[in-house]
Amino acid sequence: MSELPKPYRRFGEQYGEIYQAYERLGETIAQVSCLDTKTRELIKLGMAAASKSESAVQSHTHRALQAGATAQEVEHAILLGITTLGFPTTMAALTWAKEAIEDHLKK
Repeated sequence: MSELPKPYRRFGEQYGEIYQAYERLGETIAQVSCLDTKTRELIKLGMAAASKSESAVQSHTHRALQAGATAQEVEHAILLGITTLGFPTTMAALTWAKEAIEDHLKK
């Protein structure tokens, strides 16, 4: 649980049973999905950008990179939202993703 955003870790510590059920739901969806892991993470990244969640954007950026996405693919997954989400939301998400990319490259 250490690579997860702090609020998510705290949730897991405080509500362990709910956290485990939520994790199982995500695992089940992934198992029955026709999408590969990289594609799923890029889609989730776009959803995180739309929800304006910095920690989710950074988490799904890391996960997408771990699944084989390039930095350019990550950035373009976010840029696709510019006409729907607007310029400020997209630029904020792009900034958060670039921070996560830099962090990922340091490891």
